[in-house]
Amino acid sequence: MSSPRSASVLAPVRPAEPPRVRQQAGHARLRRKIGENVTAYGLLSLALVVFAVFSWYPVVRGVLLSFQQVDFVNPPTWVGLDNFVRLVHDPLFGVAWRNTLLFTGLALVLGFAVPFVTAVLLNEMRHARAYFRLLVYLPVMLPPVVTALLWRWFYDPGTGLFNSALHAVGLPGSHWIDSPDTAMLSLVLVSTWANMGSTTLIYLAALQTIPGELYEAAELDGAGIFRRLRHVTVPQTRFVLLVLLLLQIVATMQVFTEPYVMTGGGPDDSTVTVLLLLYRYAFVYNDFGTASAMSLLLFAALAVFSAAYVRLTRKSD
Repeated sequence: MSSPRSASVLAPVRPAEPPRVRQQAGHARLRRKIGENVTAYGLLSLALVVFAVFSWYPVVRGVLLSFQQVDFVNPPTWVGLDNFVRLVHDPLFGVAWRNTLLFTGLALVLGFAVPFVTAVLLNEMRHARAYFRLLVYLPVMLPPVVTALLWRWFYDPGTGLFNSALHAVGLPGSHWIDSPDTAMLSLVLVSTWANMGSTTLIYLAALQTIPGELYEAAELDGAGIFRRLRHVTVPQTRFVLLVLLLLQIVATMQVFTEPYVMTGGGPDDSTVTVLLLLYRYAFVYNDFGTASAMSLLLFAALAVFSAAYVRLTRKSD
């Protein structure tokens, strides 16, 4: 028998690759890598072009317009801060901000709490859960203008659904959107109903990630439903709650469809919002420079608030 040493000596030796073959293989890998990078950066550049044309350019153009007198009839002229001075002296400027903040505050009371409570109830259901999810999400599928027109008929003081229901049980009707005292709250109800579906599903997804052992431990400790909600549900969904609170404030500060379609800013300017006043400057007064100044002020206010909100929540974490 031959020894392992002699077998290894007799084994055929693989010839080494010539330097030119190794060089060609390295060039092939390099070309393949460059091709992959070119493809990736090419696709990325297309996305950047789309963002630049449809997002960044309008932002930069809007900032420039806010310092110009623009009516798209005469050549634009540079006016500096005159547009902002005109805004501040407009009596509706303060009214619009006050109404917008009122809408945002009422929307937080209803639009932030109602979806969370609805999600908790849906999470506790054992039967027909999918049906109720669909029922909650259906309003989101309606176009916003259709929703506003539908609720405008609901609020009709004559033959509207709500007043007809009140009359049927012997109660007096209400003017709803025709009264300065109830118009803003009526718009908040419309916005809450139309937009709560998406928020509810997000809350429901967050609730389903909470380990069941936490609820079982709380029940063993004698915690009731409200204590479990306070000490288990809210802490476990805190991040989602904070993010959606910020998004809701930013969205409600830009409310436009409901007051534009349902009230037109009335009655007595009680529902004139910042975006509705911006729309009037641009498409009613044909003053795009002042409208751009209004949008820049709103953008600055929301940016400062968002930065402060993120900083404060990060410190609390």
